[in-house]
Amino acid sequence: MTSTEMKAVKGLDLERYMGRWYEIASFPSRFQPKDGVDTRATYTLNPDGTVHVLNETWNGGKRGFIQGSAYKADPKSDEAKLKVKFFVPPFLPVIPVTGDYWVLYIDPEYQHAVIGQPSRSYLWVKGVWWLKSIFGK
Repeated sequence: MTSTEMKAVKGLDLERYMGRWYEIASFPSRFQPKDGVDTRATYTLNPDGTVHVLNETWNGGKRGFIQGSAYKADPKSDEAKLKVKFFVPPFLPVIPVTGDYWVLYIDPEYQHAVIGQPSRSYLWVKGVWWLKSIFGK
């Protein structure tokens, strides 16, 4: 079996990408609760061109969240390869944890996206509109 090279979107309009994205599906990961619901990420563009990241989920009626930042892995590239950095634990942010965040697909209306990273260990399918219309969030 041969593996194909993972390719990130080219020409991502970061300003259009900002806002709240809801998780539609994902691979299980060690850093998200197994039974989390209404999982979402909110992205806000900072004046310096980095992105403020707020990841939230609810488990047993309690909100869990972590905040961090994202930035282009290579500022000269037009590929949507970003780095995300969070400090853990969230309640006492002392240890920086950095990871890859590649936008693998985005529809022309910026309503659905597929996010992954080179190891192929993590994958998220995100959408903007469908949960907003159901839950009004």
